[in-house]
Amino acid sequence: VQLQASGGGLVQPGGSLRLSCTASGRTFGNLGWFRQVQGKAREFVAAIKWSGGSTRYADSVKGRFTISKDTAKKTGYLQMNSLKPEDTGVYYCAARLTTIIWGYMDDQQQYDFWGQGTQVTVSS
Repeated sequence: VQLQASGGGLVQPGGSLRLSCTASGRTFGNLGWFRQVQGKAREFVAAIKWSGGSTRYADSVKGRFTISKDTAKKTGYLQMNSLKPEDTGVYYCAARLTTIIWGYMDDQQQYDFWGQGTQVTVSS
């Protein structure tokens, strides 16, 4: 599975961005989004079960971010609204070949493939 993330950019606080993650190759069980701020560990943002669509979010983004998918296009999305400066970072999408349950969706060790990352900067 190869993953291509896109859609990052510079946005003012309160603004919105939509990230995309397009996959090629075999199908997979879960798609996740993680982010990393320079100097800090990579952290979980959101994840979705590819078949069925159950989702999980980090507490810090609940109510502001929405993860979704288009299975026909093999593309996952992360709609980010009400962005804050602390949302700044490099956003990575990741895929796991077999489906994992909700309780493990936030564990980056569970993911098999990673995209190259896209920079999101929230600043006035």
